[in-house]
Amino acid sequence: MRNATLRAMAHDRDRPSLPAPAPVSVDGKHSFSLRTPAGDTHARHVCDRCGYIHYVNPKIVVGSVVTWEGADDGRLRLLMCRRAIEPRHGFWTLPAGYMEVGETAEQAALREAREEACADIRIDALLAVYSIPRIAQVQIMYKASLLSADVAPGIESLDVALLRKEDIPWGDLAFPSVRWALTQFQEVAGLDTFQPFTNPPGQTGTMA
Repeated sequence: MRNATLRAMAHDRDRPSLPAPAPVSVDGKHSFSLRTPAGDTHARHVCDRCGYIHYVNPKIVVGSVVTWEGADDGRLRLLMCRRAIEPRHGFWTLPAGYMEVGETAEQAALREAREEACADIRIDALLAVYSIPRIAQVQIMYKASLLSADVAPGIESLDVALLRKEDIPWGDLAFPSVRWALTQFQEVAGLDTFQPFTNPPGQTGTMA
């Protein structure tokens, strides 16, 4: 399975990349046109006046599959958030968001859990790294544990819930990568060590 994943990712790398939207010059000093700079392999927006090259690189999203083992019935629960913002308003997701300048990936995962679910978590392991070229994202997902069941919706969440695996709203998940992470987590839920996952074979995160 992992070899098939690697082949699928290699296929995606062979596809032509899409140029980023043209930048807007706020000072009137730049006038951009799309062309491939000398020695480069991709089309970029280059200033016709001074030669400045406007580089746009993928964004990094960091999140986690967070579990709680302190339920009265002894059943494992998963922390999920119902989105209060677009895209996919009202759909269920995992606590995740864009990494900020000056923080580590682990710090970003902790911050996103606090912001979206008022949750304090412990990072246990790297679960997966996904490439989503359609929206120029790299997503880093951790396996994490909830330190307290005291959770509540943050400003970007309509609701939060601690769900048993059979109660996961599979038909109302916000993004394909949420499904990937939940599915892959269940494959290694009882393992202390495992090889981190990548995109499922042939999957690049395109919405159905």
